Amino acid sequence: MALKIAIQKSGRLYDDSIALLRKCGLKVQNSKGQLKASISGYNAEILFLRNSDIPKYLEDGVADLAILGENIIIEKQADVQVIEKLGFSGCRLSVATPKEMEYTDVQSLNGKKIATSYPNTLRSFLAENNVEAELHIISGSVEIAPNIGLADAICDLVSSGSTLFKNGLVEQEIIFRSEAVLAANKSSLKTKSDLINDIVFRIKAVLEAAENKYILFNIPNSKINSVSTILPVLKSPTVIPLLEEGWSSLHTVIKKKDFWEIIGKIKEEGAQGILVVPIENMII
Repeated sequence: MALKIAIQKSGRLYDDSIALLRKCGLKVQNSKGQLKASISGYNAEILFLRNSDIPKYLEDGVADLAILGENIIIEKQADVQVIEKLGFSGCRLSVATPKEMEYTDVQSLNGKKIATSYPNTLRSFLAENNVEAELHIISGSVEIAPNIGLADAICDLVSSGSTLFKNGLVEQEIIFRSEAVLAANKSSLKTKSDLINDIVFRIKAVLEAAENKYILFNIPNSKINSVSTILPVLKSPTVIPLLEEGWSSLHTVIKKKDFWEIIGKIKEEGAQGILVVPIENMII
């Protein structure tokens, strides 16, 4: 039986999800405008759904796997298993108020009207902080609510914060930081474990590659040991003798976040001809 993978049918999360699947060797066939599409040469199909509907479809077993925002899983209180955080579509669920409103701390929300599309998450946050507020539940264009007198504050997803700024709002409280995740139906983890494990294996290889760079450089043999202590490698660097006597080429993998610091250090040790190569997949 084919593995069914649900993703958002449009928007940035759709683009990022399709890109991730392609890097995993899963080519989606003719996805535009369709509700379902097959994957070339693989026993799986893609379901294109509204983001807010995906948790329920996943929980009910209509989909076996899904790529969606972790925030929507929490909001819908879906009984599904989050397998892997994917590192894209990052955002935060925040409370924002008009810039002219006096705000000291979360207690400033007592007795206020708050417009939101995330009532369950907001209620939990308010209860944890012993705040009583009236929730006005709306979908879309939440940020306009204070300007038209519908609410005193809002609770909505924030990425860059530019939309808040344009509407005269100030971010006051961050309730939850979210990103895209891979989640699974709990029954499917047992009945389709082989297919799911294969997908997870591929995704982890792609994510690991994205965090690392492959570098190679020439170094005097006398400096191999000192340079090797600088390189945070999986085991040890690969050393290949050069035709020029007394020199070798070192090959290794380093974390992207440490790249410039390490490059600077090996240059000080005499490294020359440093090449940086992107990694497509990385299997540890």
